[in-house]
Amino acid sequence: MKYFEREIEKGFDKFLQPNKVLVLMGARRVGKTELLKKRLSETKEPYLLLNGEDATTASVLSNRSVENYKRLLGDKKLLVIDEAQTVPEIGKILKLMVDEIEGIKIIATGSSVFDLENELGEPLTGRDITVRLFPLSQIEFNKQENLIETKGRLEERLILGSYPELQQYTGWDDKVKYLERLISSYLIHDILAFEKLKKPDKIISLLRLIAFQIGGEVSLPELGQKLGIDKNTVERYLDLLAKVFVIYKVDAYSMNPRKEISKSSRWYFYDNGIRNALIANVNTLELRNDQGQLWENYLVTERLKYQSYKGMLVNNYFWRSYSQQEVDWVEEREGKIYGFEFKWNPNKVKGAPSAWKTLYPEAEFITIHPDNYLDFIS
Repeated sequence: MKYFEREIEKGFDKFLQPNKVLVLMGARRVGKTELLKKRLSETKEPYLLLNGEDATTASVLSNRSVENYKRLLGDKKLLVIDEAQTVPEIGKILKLMVDEIEGIKIIATGSSVFDLENELGEPLTGRDITVRLFPLSQIEFNKQENLIETKGRLEERLILGSYPELQQYTGWDDKVKYLERLISSYLIHDILAFEKLKKPDKIISLLRLIAFQIGGEVSLPELGQKLGIDKNTVERYLDLLAKVFVIYKVDAYSMNPRKEISKSSRWYFYDNGIRNALIANVNTLELRNDQGQLWENYLVTERLKYQSYKGMLVNNYFWRSYSQQEVDWVEEREGKIYGFEFKWNPNKVKGAPSAWKTLYPEAEFITIHPDNYLDFIS
């Protein structure tokens, strides 16, 4: 399979520090293991690679003593644990290592914030550096393709997404089959992995409902009514889905609650392909009526990747007034406010809403459309 250079490789050595744990987070199949293999193949430093999903790994690490870990490592100062969240009490294990074994460097990967934060949590406070890995970003595609190729592949990325393994298939049908396998083998697997989850079918139904509400506010009571579950359960399921990197929450921006929506949220998928496979719609754009939703979800996810890889310190929101004027994407950074409107049709580009200009006259406002989108995401 063709390897795509990942953007976080640039700062990988900077992240990897003695007596620290580099935590590499991301959904299953976004390329964490392949990235590790590549980095390890290039290092001259002796290392030990463990698979957290191998029962032997948990058994060996369960004897929580410094001497046991020193024997395990031998002369190696670099320890790598893939899918670390599956190892019981991994946080306490790693804390003991970084506190007591001089000069040790540790890389731990995880495909679930829920599990890994529970396992790492307090024990590693101040001892870890967390880095996110996403499906392939346009920043990374730029290293492999020219502008004409990028524009030519936009429709495919709006519909099928950008998971790394997807790139090895040439036919549309083969790519769709891969997405179906990805959902059944990994997405459902992660969802089912959580204890006390009695109705996984409800979560899949919830995801499908969210998929049809891209760009719109989500009502928890309404979702609960449609699914036959209570509001609190809906909220718990949404939180779970965010923690296994399936969907992402954006809250409303408001400095004037009397005129602006302040207690509302929108949800986006981290990958368009997952969204479309869930609703069983992988038709080309000319046969669809949700081009605007695809465009908005794509831009949001690509912008999140851009922000993360560039190390931007930013708060993300959407904005809507009670008079139904809205701004799709709002960024709060460096003491300034930036508003962005997403338009699939460049001919429908308008200026900022009048209420937005009145409330935030100093804010910058830009409409993102197919003619200028690459400046926004790469």
